[in-house]
Amino acid sequence: MASDRSLDTRTRRLSQAISEGDGISILVHVADAEAARAGESDGEEGVALTTAVPGVREATTLPILFRARGLDQARGAGADAWSLRVEDAREDDELLERSYAEALDVGLECVVDVRDEEELELALERLDPEIFLLSPRDAEDDEMPLELILDLLPDVPAGKLAIAELESTTREEVLALERAGVDAVLVWKGAVAELVGGPPPEV
Repeated sequence: MASDRSLDTRTRRLSQAISEGDGISILVHVADAEAARAGESDGEEGVALTTAVPGVREATTLPILFRARGLDQARGAGADAWSLRVEDAREDDELLERSYAEALDVGLECVVDVRDEEELELALERLDPEIFLLSPRDAEDDEMPLELILDLLPDVPAGKLAIAELESTTREEVLALERAGVDAVLVWKGAVAELVGGPPPEV
């Protein structure tokens, strides 16, 4: 069964989508199949789900990142990658490694979600993952999410892929992240064509 899954997702690997080509990649959270269908024409390189949504897998050939607990849900949603939050596994010495291994075993790429230097160091020591999601979700009112991401980025080793999560952003922030070496930006809303900085590709 795992080998079949590997064949199914071979052309939709998230790591490949965000590492190939020029410039920084844009990933967008979607709530329905219509939004997922529009992704490619908008210039997105991937979509993200926080729950299984009927029809999304059939609506797009872009890689899908599933951002909720439960590998069964991720597989049911047709996801190609799954987000593992370090904070969810810190109280269990084995849960982090077990969850990471299980994701790989079922053919999903595992994107490790970290909020700070401590979580990043823990993930490197125990998992050494290929892809990190840098999340400023616990930023204080006086803290800028972009600055928190840029402060954390130098701790990501060379050769790893870094995705920055911003609820909303601007073209100027995207360019700042690109100059700093971020591979992709995951946004919740916004005009994707403006973030990409040019006309969407023909598909």
